[in-house]
Amino acid sequence: MHPLVQKLITTYPDLTNTAPQIGEAFELWKNSFDQGHKTLVCGNGGSAADSEHIVGELMKGFMLKRTLPTEERALLEREYGEIGAYLGRHLQGALPTISLVSQTSLISAFTNDVAADLVFAQQVYGYGQPGDVLVGLSTSGNSANVLNALRVAKIKGLVTIGFTGADGGKMKELCNVTIRVPYHSTPDIQERHLAVYHTLCALLEQAFFA
Repeated sequence: MHPLVQKLITTYPDLTNTAPQIGEAFELWKNSFDQGHKTLVCGNGGSAADSEHIVGELMKGFMLKRTLPTEERALLEREYGEIGAYLGRHLQGALPTISLVSQTSLISAFTNDVAADLVFAQQVYGYGQPGDVLVGLSTSGNSANVLNALRVAKIKGLVTIGFTGADGGKMKELCNVTIRVPYHSTPDIQERHLAVYHTLCALLEQAFFA
């Protein structure tokens, strides 16, 4: 077992049974990034905040420094001089990730003009490409807009990873892997979701930037 996963279950022994699913999610997610694909993330309420949080950990340095490769820094400096050197010193390696909860104009227009339960599905249809990952967070496993996004993702050939509670709801039938934390209370579930995705983000960062 990876030391980061061991640390997670030492801190949260109640997550011991999720270790195989965390490992499977990591491998699927890593393979997607390794092949040049991106990740889409969605959820509602606290899970919407988690979607943004995941983007923050993957798109910039989390636990490690992500210095640009020497050749990229040199290219920036040759092309733009002092400004290029500044860019090269401050830009960081990124794992391309988009939060579907952030598109305020699109979400409000689509909710008003079409259907609220398709606001994430429409974005998966527009952004998603085969080999991308869709991460869906739903404490019940039954959030209609997340489920519809997962349905579109499967048809378009995306890898689907679900974060949910004890019984998994309908989400478990739509995901390649579902991480089901053993609670029914929303605060308890979301507390563990944060710990799990922090672990996964740290694992991904080590894989690409160590």
